[in-house]
Amino acid sequence: MGEPVEATEAEVLERGRYRARASRAADDVRAAQALRRQAFYGAADGGLDRDRFDRKCLHVLVEEAASGRLVACYRLLFLGSGAEIGQSYAAQFYDLARLMAWPGRMVEMGRFCLAPGAHDPEILRTAWAMMTRLVDRERIQMLFGCSSFAGTDPRAHLPGLAVLRDRFVGPVKWRPGVGAPDVFGFERIGAVTPRLRAVPPLLRTYLAMGGWVSDHAVIDRALGTLHVFTGLEVAAVPEARARALRALAHKTR
Repeated sequence: MGEPVEATEAEVLERGRYRARASRAADDVRAAQALRRQAFYGAADGGLDRDRFDRKCLHVLVEEAASGRLVACYRLLFLGSGAEIGQSYAAQFYDLARLMAWPGRMVEMGRFCLAPGAHDPEILRTAWAMMTRLVDRERIQMLFGCSSFAGTDPRAHLPGLAVLRDRFVGPVKWRPGVGAPDVFGFERIGAVTPRLRAVPPLLRTYLAMGGWVSDHAVIDRALGTLHVFTGLEVAAVPEARARALRALAHKTR
């Protein structure tokens, strides 16, 4: 496993109404787990969404600067190279043998969620600003993760999946194979009119930066989602988009 990233004062990013903090502190991890429970399961019962990966990860919390209210969170698992990708969350669902040959540093972004009613686009911008800061500092060459559609019925997402099939399936050299028992292959989509707006916002952000996806979706009944493996090679991010992200990451306002 690559050297863990420690939370320091440098990992606090203030942007207008919001701030992002990177943390491994137990109280912050529990706060993120509670928000995940509410976002993924619709349960405001005081329970937590937690798994064995949480202790390995750096957790990013996006809060309202004035009130401290948690409005978004995600976690990051840093890997020294593709040789370590079998330790990732995504490796439970996808055959990542090809990506084991990836030579550079990687980070898995996972469990991204927003608080109910938190729709301000500045929240997502602040989240990506912190991600960009950490990617730059740690010299990350690939981001990856599982990007989710709500619900487990592929028929509800055919226009969005058709866009992925037609424009965004990843290169054969790195493309994940099937590793889960319950999958929906893109060859089953059929004649459907593609619609980019049917793709979830976080995945659209990845795609706009040059990201790509697996050629199938995994039906995750435990979380009640349909997800696709998503990869983003940092060197492939368009120059204008990279400049804009770094402006967000390194200039507060």
